[in-house]
Order: sequence, then C-alpha cells, then structure tokens
Amino acid sequence: MARKELMPGEKRFTVPAVIADIAILAWFVFSLFPIVWMVMLALKTPAEQTTTYFRFSPTLENFVTVLSERGTMLTSVDFKAALISSTVNCLGAVVVSLVVGIPAAYAAGRWKFRGSDSLMFNLLSFRFAPELMVIVPLFVIYNGLGLFDTTFGMIWVLQLVTMPLVVWILRSYFEDLPEDLEQAALLDGYTRRRAFTMVALPLVRPGIAASALLAFIFAWNNYMFPLILTNSGSVTVAITKFLGGGGQAYYNLTAAAGVVGALPPLILALTIQRYLVQGLSFGAVKG
Repeated sequence: MARKELMPGEKRFTVPAVIADIAILAWFVFSLFPIVWMVMLALKTPAEQTTTYFRFSPTLENFVTVLSERGTMLTSVDFKAALISSTVNCLGAVVVSLVVGIPAAYAAGRWKFRGSDSLMFNLLSFRFAPELMVIVPLFVIYNGLGLFDTTFGMIWVLQLVTMPLVVWILRSYFEDLPEDLEQAALLDGYTRRRAFTMVALPLVRPGIAASALLAFIFAWNNYMFPLILTNSGSVTVAITKFLGGGGQAYYNLTAAAGVVGALPPLILALTIQRYLVQGLSFGAVKG
C-alpha cells in the first residue's frame, strides 16, 4: 500500500508529537504562572493580598503607593529614586563596557597569540566567582577612595558583571565575520581603524544589541553590589524593603514594585528587538 504523501502545510499527528506538545505547553504555563500571579498580586488590595482567589477587586493604588511618598514612609526607601539611580548606573555600565569591550573583542577575535584563549577564559572567570569573595575588599577600598554610594563607584564596579559578557559575546561575532571583507577594505586604501569602524562594526550591530541587552539585564538584576556599596540601594534592594517595612510585610506593594522594576529591561528589549532578530541570521555573511 502506497504511503500517503503530506500536502504542503499538512502535519501528521502522532502520539509522541502530541505528548511533546503537551509537555512544552505545561512547561510554558509553569514558567509563566509566577509572572501572572505577581501581576495579580500587584492589583490586589491590602485585605486581599494573602488570599489565593483569582476573583478580586483590581486596583492601581499599589503602583501609586510604590512611586509616591507613601511608599517611602512605609519602608524608609525612595523607590522612585532607586529606580532612577539603577537606570543611570546600569546604562552607564553598559556604555562603558561597550566603549572598552568592542575594541577588546575585535582584538581577541582577530589576533591570536600563545595564551590568548587562557586570557579570555580568565576574563570570563570573573563571572564564576561569587560576589561575596570580593565584596569585603571592595567595601574597604570604596570607603578609602570616597567612592561609597556614588554613581561613578557603582558604574565602575558593575564592570565586573557587564564587561566579560560584552567581550565574550562580541568576540564570537568578530570571529564569524569573514576577514576578507576587511582585507578588501585595506586594499582600497582604508586604514585598519577605518576598516574596523566602516566595515566590521556595522556588520556586528546585532551582536552589539544582544550583548548590550544581556549586560543591562545582568547589571539590573545585581543585588549584592548595591546592597553593600550604597546607602540608597537599587531597584532590587528597594523591592525587598516592602517585605518588612514598618514591621509588616506588604506583599501587594512588593509585587507592584517588582512589576515596575521589570519594565526597563522589557522596554529596552522591545526597542532593540529588530537588531536581535537580525542577529539570528548573522551567519549568512559567511562564505
């Protein structure tokens, strides 16, 4: 008996395929449920914050409280100021990492020498070590240099988080970029610097966008450095203050602060999503 050919767009449903689809759907629901629950909790009144019902009276009052002086009176922390401070510190750290990391990644991807791979691994090893190993020496150094609770100090220390990511991600992009393109530019009379800025750099813009987004997210989610090296803290530190402000746990305010704190990385991701999509087809320039 001849085997039936599938028409274009037609799918064959098999038991393993259906089981796999159900498993993926279950994983998706399991992963998304905490986010849905946090948004629901952020919309609940204080009387409903400890209930587990899906039916409740939604209100935006929690967001108003978090971003107003009432939240400051409850938790002794200015969440709006922490939000602005975190945005400035993380954007500053990403900019510095890109300015220094892009040329470093280009050099690491183009010039190989004995020990170059070990050097890159040592750079990445900064991400392996627990932050508790360096936080005490950094606290002493920052107090001695007057960098404690300063914007410059936070931007500088966040380089331990952002710089290795930028260099390692962009290094792979430059390695995948055909060197013949730059050689052709050099034959046309370009200098090495101009070949880098006019030929190589525009082609790795998707990689720059991806590395910048990841660096911002890692810096934004960092908790230990702003907790110890600042008085004002950051968004991650300020969110936890709502759990014990005034001797009472405000779960609805904590959830509202978490929702607000998740918006800047989300907005950044939506802004540069065009370059992120281009990065998926970056290998097409090879060959």
